[in-house]
Amino acid sequence: MARQDPLTGLPNRLLLRERLSHALARLERNGEACALLLVDLDRFKPVNDTLGHPIGDALLKKVADRLRSTVRPTDTIARIGGDEFVILQAGVRDAASTQALARRLVDLIGRTYMVEGHLLTIGASVGVALAPEDGADADKLLKNADLALYRAKLDGRGTYRFFEPEMDARMQARRKLELDMRQGLARREFQLHYQPQLQLESDRLIGCEALIRWCHPERGMISPLDFIPLAEEIGLIVPIGEWVIRQACRDAMTWPDHMSVAVNVSPAQFKSDRLVETIISALASSGLSAQRLEVEITEGVLLRENEKTLQTLHRLRELGVRVSMDDFGTGYSSLSYLRSFPFDKIKIDRSFIKDLTSKPDGEAIIRAIAGLGKSLGMTTVAEGVETSEQMQRIRLEGCTDVQGYLISKPIPADDLLSFLADQKSIV
Repeated sequence: MARQDPLTGLPNRLLLRERLSHALARLERNGEACALLLVDLDRFKPVNDTLGHPIGDALLKKVADRLRSTVRPTDTIARIGGDEFVILQAGVRDAASTQALARRLVDLIGRTYMVEGHLLTIGASVGVALAPEDGADADKLLKNADLALYRAKLDGRGTYRFFEPEMDARMQARRKLELDMRQGLARREFQLHYQPQLQLESDRLIGCEALIRWCHPERGMISPLDFIPLAEEIGLIVPIGEWVIRQACRDAMTWPDHMSVAVNVSPAQFKSDRLVETIISALASSGLSAQRLEVEITEGVLLRENEKTLQTLHRLRELGVRVSMDDFGTGYSSLSYLRSFPFDKIKIDRSFIKDLTSKPDGEAIIRAIAGLGKSLGMTTVAEGVETSEQMQRIRLEGCTDVQGYLISKPIPADDLLSFLADQKSIV
C-alpha cells in the first residue's frame, strides 16, 4: 500500500523510483535502454472546479484505465501528482517506439469520456526523456522529461515533445530572467513611457497610455513582450501592475488638467481582490481625479464573464474611473461584451488600421466599429496610426481619437512634459 496510489491503484512515486533504479541498473549492466514519459492532463482543473472532486476522481480512474490499455506489461505507469502520470518504458530499441507511444497517449487521453452522465473532454501534454542519451540517473531523467513537458505546454498543449539539450539552457535563462525581474521590481528598474492620444475634433492631445519598460543594468532596455508573459505566468504581474497604477497616477498629476492617463490591467491583476483598493489608494495618495484615470482591459478579462467581473467593473465606474476595451475586434465575442457592460471607450486594434491600405474591407470594418461606438455613446480610438493616409481615412470613417507613431512614439516620463510644451495644440 505504501507503493500504490490509493485512488487509481497505480504505482506511486516511491515504486516508480524503485523500478526506474532497476531499469537504469539494467542499462548499465547490459545496455538495455529505457524512456520516461511525463504526462500532464490538460483542462483537468476546470472539471474539478465546475463539477466537483468526486467527478474529477472518477475521471482520473478512467484516465488510469486508458493508460493501462496502451502500455506493455513490462512498462510501469505511475501517478505522481494530482493530474500527473509517468510511464517508464522498458527495453527501448529506438526512439521511434517511444514516439509512437507518446502519440498514442495524446490521442487516447484526448478522446471524450462519459463520467456519471457527463461528457468530458480533456487532453494530455507529454514530455519525453530517453536513457542514456538524456541522462543515466533518475533525477536527471525526471528533470529532463519535465523540461520537455514544459515545452509541450508552451507549444499549445495536447502534444508531446522530446527533451533537447537547449531546453535546459532556455530554462536556465528563464529562471535567471525571473530572478532578475523580482530584483528589478525591488530595485525600481521599471519605467513608464507614455504614448499620447489625439482627439480628432479638437485636434489636441487629450491623454496618454502608460507603457511599461524594463531598464536592466546589464541587458539594457527590455521590451514588455520579453518579460510580461513570464510575469503573468509566475504571478509577478500583480505587484508590477500595482506599481504601474500608482506611478501613472503620480506622473499624470504633473500634466495639464484636461489630460487623462490609461493603464492596462491584465486578467490576473483584474481577478485579484486588490485591484479596486489599489486604484482607490493610488488616486488618494497622488491626488489625481478619478475622471482622469482610465483602465484598459482586453477580452481575456471578460472571457469568463461572471458576477464578480461585472461587479468590479461597476465599482470602477462608481469611483468615476473610465473603462475601455483594448484590442477591440480581435476576439470572437466583442459585441456581446459591449452589451454586458457600458464601456467608455473601445480601442480599434492596430491590425485593422494596418489593413486600411492593403485590404478592401479595412475601411468598412473601421466604419462599422466607429458607427457602433457613436450609437452606444463610446469614444473610439484607432491604434497604430503611422501614416498621413491612414489618418485621413480614419477621420473620414468617424473615429474620435487616434494613437500611434504618426502622433508620437512612447515617450519616457521625464521627456513627456517638454513634448507637451512643444505642442501648440494644447495651449
